[in-house]
Amino acid sequence: MGFAIIIVMLFHVSLSKTSPWFGLRRMGNLGVDIFFFLSGIGLWYSWAKQQDWRRFYLNRALRIYPAWLIVAGYFYISRFHGTTTASYVDLAGDIIVNWDFWLHDELTFWYVPATMMLYLFAPPYMELVRRHPIYRWLVVLPLMWCIIVQYVAPVHQAVGHIEIFWSRVPIFFLGINFAEAVRQKREIDKQAWWMIIGLFALSLWACIWLEQMRHGRFPLYTERMLYIVLAITTILIMSKVFDWLCGSKAGTYVNKWFAWVGGISLEIYLVHVQFVLNPLQQYRLGYWPTFFATLAISLPVAWIISKVCSVVINKLKTKI
Repeated sequence: MGFAIIIVMLFHVSLSKTSPWFGLRRMGNLGVDIFFFLSGIGLWYSWAKQQDWRRFYLNRALRIYPAWLIVAGYFYISRFHGTTTASYVDLAGDIIVNWDFWLHDELTFWYVPATMMLYLFAPPYMELVRRHPIYRWLVVLPLMWCIIVQYVAPVHQAVGHIEIFWSRVPIFFLGINFAEAVRQKREIDKQAWWMIIGLFALSLWACIWLEQMRHGRFPLYTERMLYIVLAITTILIMSKVFDWLCGSKAGTYVNKWFAWVGGISLEIYLVHVQFVLNPLQQYRLGYWPTFFATLAISLPVAWIISKVCSVVINKLKTKI
């Protein structure tokens, strides 16, 4: 997750479309798919321990809402200039569930409402596949739905504006489907690694070419179907890399740093674009200086928010 948030930050830093690295930089948005896949695995671990719907939703809300309310609350309230009842209702909707994302595809913090929506449907799906494993094949339904949303006109007109959400639903439920094998510590056959590396290379090349050569000229959902293969193979390869790093003292420190970053990845996501990156980009420092400056500022801010939220969460848990 630490690796995922880093490449998401690399994606958010502006780079000219004429740059030979533009296509590769666009691949940073793969970090979102990695997050959703790993979230699905983590939810299955939690559900396997205790099938308690109330506790499940409470824990998810406590993990996300304190940080969300601090950051999103400040963001929306500081920019609020409404005077009518409707404007106050709209403000409340944005702070509570970011409903302008659902209504108008407002992408400021879109990952959080998308995640909470998936969390809402995760327990019934997990309970269904726990009792009847054959229903893991339901994952083909959101794949079909992406095609329907894109090409069936009435559906596209109604919900096509949130394509960024629909195209990430399959990878989330695939994470849940993979989770039991992960929990049981099943290992991949050594011969399969040639297939994994080949699929990784092919999907990465295809995505980079699409972004470099045809950016803006194809439906985004098509590339995000390639992301499914790319995200899973990236996770498998990076797991091997992090295991290999454990073999040296320096590598161990690298792993600890990525683990620490992963632990505050939600807070980093919430603060780094609107409060750090956007102001910095006005100075035109260049791609890498802007990225490292954003990282250096965002990490301590995210850590402080995480610590404050931990205190709040611990107090709430004692009272609930």
